[in-house]
Amino acid sequence: MHFAGGDLLQLTEAEMRAVRGGGMAMIFQEPATSLNPVLTVGRQIGEVLERHRGLRGGAVETLAVELLRAVGIADPGRRLSEYPFQLSGGMKQRVMVAVALAGQPRLLIADEPTTALDVTIQAQILDLLSELQSGRGMGMLLITHDLAVVARMAHRIGVMYAGEIVEEAPREAFFDAPRHPYTQKLFAALPDRRGRDARLETIPGQVPPLSAMPAGCRFAARCPLALPRCRAAAPEWTELGDEHRVRCHRAGETSEHPAPATRGADSRREREGSARGESRPDARTRLLEVEDLRVHFPIRRGILQRVAGHVKAVDGVSLALARGRTLALVGESGCGKTTAGKAILRLIPWSGGRVRLDGRDLAGLPRHALRPLRRRMQMIFQDPFASLDPRHAIGEIIAEGMDALGTRPAAGRSEAVAALLRQVGLDPEAAQRYPHEFSGGQRQRVAIARALAVQPELIVCDEPTSALDVSVQAQILNLLRSLQDELGLAYLFITHNFGVVEYLAHEVAVMYLGRVVEHGSADAVLRSPRHPYTEALLSAVPSPRPTDSRAPIRLAGEAPSPARPPSGCHFHPRCPRAVKRCRVECPGPRQAGSKHVVRCFF
Repeated sequence: MHFAGGDLLQLTEAEMRAVRGGGMAMIFQEPATSLNPVLTVGRQIGEVLERHRGLRGGAVETLAVELLRAVGIADPGRRLSEYPFQLSGGMKQRVMVAVALAGQPRLLIADEPTTALDVTIQAQILDLLSELQSGRGMGMLLITHDLAVVARMAHRIGVMYAGEIVEEAPREAFFDAPRHPYTQKLFAALPDRRGRDARLETIPGQVPPLSAMPAGCRFAARCPLALPRCRAAAPEWTELGDEHRVRCHRAGETSEHPAPATRGADSRREREGSARGESRPDARTRLLEVEDLRVHFPIRRGILQRVAGHVKAVDGVSLALARGRTLALVGESGCGKTTAGKAILRLIPWSGGRVRLDGRDLAGLPRHALRPLRRRMQMIFQDPFASLDPRHAIGEIIAEGMDALGTRPAAGRSEAVAALLRQVGLDPEAAQRYPHEFSGGQRQRVAIARALAVQPELIVCDEPTSALDVSVQAQILNLLRSLQDELGLAYLFITHNFGVVEYLAHEVAVMYLGRVVEHGSADAVLRSPRHPYTEALLSAVPSPRPTDSRAPIRLAGEAPSPARPPSGCHFHPRCPRAVKRCRVECPGPRQAGSKHVVRCFF
């Protein structure tokens, strides 16, 4: 391994310290585990500035504030003194980006750098990385499962499967004509509006364990085009021209391959693709009702820790969700989506409002009365590593809820755990392993199995597919859809992936700074957005097609801090249509259609 003319394998550990952070830096996939929990954000950025740029004193703080502002964190001066646990998942990821860029590296290894970010911040971070790359001549190794990010950022693409590269090509050739069967399956698994009522295409079987690789092509056991020679001999590289090469025995047999830009809908999709989200259930079937929910966290200062203000994380949210329906809650990172989901389940205390589950008010219920309701409502958390007990085996983690809530099936504990693991695409033998032995995507599947173990009626899904590649994401989305159809499950789906929203959601609620600004059927909100924030949000959604030249709407300024929200309409400082009335008066709900409510004067 050679970097900047030197052999990295010949450097001592002391010499590598000068390279790491300065010569090359890395943005890790899981910021919750890669940020130091006992150091403030300012200290973690500052140590890079001191070590690699030789800064001291006030210069460190000044530049740290500039770095946080550059990655889109509101109120950066206050955030410097906070710890990682006080930040949302997306904000932790932005801090990781700031730490990585602080040393002005020549090579940036970015491992899923935008996985936890909403589309507007994702666009901002990708723009920032592009500007730094062109301005500094910085090289970037981008590790991602998001083909839309690949389409926007990459000059060359390498597709990896089971420890080896199976296809490599320039961006245009890759997206115009993917040639390896695995690559084609990845494109086919992308969720979109055309296939709402059809199952997504998935890849059967499992990736072979790295300790027991097959003798032939590593993809042969899962490949629909496999021949006997594929299982007997590993394929060599086949050059296809234009610097496009593929590791496949059948690469040269045909030149016609489905590409993402031309992939057509099958007959079932054509018949059913527009049906989802059109029917609205009767109010009597509502499982969850939320009225004016508020969650305000006190800000304490001084030796006596007196309350000096409040962070209004959730500031008057009202929602309704029926059995068998999916409500997608979308918005920028830090807008209060996850806080709202946790508050609905009473995992954190409310400051006001009402939540009813099947007509029963959860407010004021003591713990012993709330406990039976826990079985009926579960949550899939955003960070699977932080939410799985590292000291317990996977089987114990999944069975714990069944034991605690008395829902163990008659078939037996181990049989139920094995069935759940198979249901989420894991080998039943995984029950004996521990969370640290799995990849991020595999841990997320374990978290989904744990939530399903107690047979809930309502599941709050907090970014359940953000850590998954598109093939596993398709598997999970198919699983969630089939469970909903079979069991009538209701999903409150917190996400920033609009492809998933289009495929899975019946209704969409858009949050901004603790408030829902637009709410309606998925078709109404996604096809005809009426709030200027929703318009900007949808315009920033990246496309998995390099030829899509849609320009995102750039919002002025930054998202305000929920500790100091603006008066009137919270969006007015960034809104291109704002007038004097918006600055002093909060708009009430207005009907934009029978299934469409918008909080905007215009």
